[in-house]
Amino acid sequence: MSRVGWIILASFVLGLGAFLSTCSIGEAPPGSIRARVVQAIPGLRPRAGPLVMPVAGAALRNSWGEARDGGARGHHGTDLIAPGGTPVVAAAAGWVEKLFQSRLGGTTAYLRTADGRWIHYYAHLAGYAAGIGEGSAVRAGQVIGYVGDTGDAGPGNHHLHFGIQRMRPGERWWQGEDVNPYPLLAGRAGDR
Repeated sequence: MSRVGWIILASFVLGLGAFLSTCSIGEAPPGSIRARVVQAIPGLRPRAGPLVMPVAGAALRNSWGEARDGGARGHHGTDLIAPGGTPVVAAAAGWVEKLFQSRLGGTTAYLRTADGRWIHYYAHLAGYAAGIGEGSAVRAGQVIGYVGDTGDAGPGNHHLHFGIQRMRPGERWWQGEDVNPYPLLAGRAGDR
């Protein structure tokens, strides 16, 4: 093979390797967002079990499945009522997968847990905490935003909508299976 042929082949192999490094197959490769999160947070170990309460002092009530939009859809989360501007913290260690503005959720954040198996969804935020951006590593209990009334919450209806999705390998932030967060927030992980 000519020298030009070897250069073309090497470029192809390197390009293919770069593409495959962005794909999620099994364990996270070294240098991936997950690997960087684990390295960035000393002592981080993926854990199952109860979560940190995302809004300190908020009353916890199981609102899973309650009718929304006149019964057109069920509620897929837990609403935590608190005054506007109350800090919202990460329920578990991981990283910010997506910051998003939506009609229903308003100002939202999607955080993936360090083990990659769960997405925690935070909606109706008034805003994000300083330093929070897509790809940011977060510790359990770290402030990520503030309680608000954005989206379909309605003016003055300040609360955090907290949702959880179970993720299969390769699924993106919007593709998971909704799971009732109440048992995990209440400390009954076996009720998952």
